Amino acid sequence: MSDVNEIRALKASLRGAIDTAQTLAAMQPKVEALDDHDDPGADRLEELARVSTAHAVASSALRGLIDTMLKRRDATT
Repeated sequence: MSDVNEIRALKASLRGAIDTAQTLAAMQPKVEALDDHDDPGADRLEELARVSTAHAVASSALRGLIDTMLKRRDATT
């Protein structure tokens, strides 16, 4: 039988990773529009750093939860 809280956490973690991925994807046109010979402004780089960090954290949290779930299942078999 599954743990309701674990399943809810899995759903929330997946939503977080997808939400941050969408935010990162929304920045793609801005990055693609940069001239190859220009230096991007600090504000754009800071925004990209913030969004990419959020995505990395959300993805890592999802991966950690999945690993925990797999280990728990392995321990019971």
